[in-house]
Amino acid sequence: MEYELILRIFVAALLGGLIGLEREYRSKEAGFRTHFLVAMGSALFMVVSAYGFSDSMNNELQRWDVSRVASQVVSGIGFIGAGTIIFRKTENMVSGLTTAAGVWVVAAIGLACGGGMYKVAVASTLLVLVGLEAFNYFLHKFDKHKKAY
Repeated sequence: MEYELILRIFVAALLGGLIGLEREYRSKEAGFRTHFLVAMGSALFMVVSAYGFSDSMNNELQRWDVSRVASQVVSGIGFIGAGTIIFRKTENMVSGLTTAAGVWVVAAIGLACGGGMYKVAVASTLLVLVGLEAFNYFLHKFDKHKKAY
């Protein structure tokens, strides 16, 4: 059982790290270490929530809801993400939204791994990477057309 739980945390860290590598490559605010830690921490919170109190959960007088910790991870990550969003009044632009969303989705991927939902976590990671790269590709295509005129 312990090896399965370690695998969940390891896979979460790996998937979060993959997204972090892409962000690091693009020189964004939150890179490999941030995404790695958020995914791993989320998975660990989920594992501890679901299995850490199993000795005391067999009490019929008390009810336990393991999903409560997962919902608190979502709230906590919102505060971290909010710290990455900056409004630049002189340029009238907002930056850091993709970084905040990336940290948020990496936390969800970590929770999925912590819950043993590997296929969903891997599929989500692939979608995030495709979405980030596809957007970057099309942005460059449009910029080339803009400069031609």
